[in-house]
Amino acid sequence: MSEPYVPPDPPVVPYLVVHDGPTALDWYVRAFAATIILRHDEPDGRLGHGALSINGGTIYLADEFPELEDRIGTRAPHHLNGSTCNIALAVDDVDAWMARAKAEGAVTIRPATDDFYGRHGKMTDPFGHIWSFLGPKTGL
Repeated sequence: MSEPYVPPDPPVVPYLVVHDGPTALDWYVRAFAATIILRHDEPDGRLGHGALSINGGTIYLADEFPELEDRIGTRAPHHLNGSTCNIALAVDDVDAWMARAKAEGAVTIRPATDDFYGRHGKMTDPFGHIWSFLGPKTGL
């Protein structure tokens, strides 16, 4: 008898495809204070699957596998000349999170500003994924 299917918790998890997965895992740990929940490395050194906890949320991560594109269907942003999605990350201090990411090589797309809904800034990580940092207004 097989084990019953248990969906991930939470039931919707972004799955990022990157070029150089092991380096990406390390980068997210440094830049976003992520915790590695799970890591499966392939014999050829690529990241087959990883799970990260970032500020209470979960992100899955894997290297791209172009030879399996017909089965996997995804490519890393550098093959697409950019990302096809924007990941919103709610944080307690937008400026501090963006400063830490910038120190690790993220590029600012939109500097943090106070808007009617709170503070918001946007960056691209070194792997081509776009992150929106959302938090409380600072009055700056």
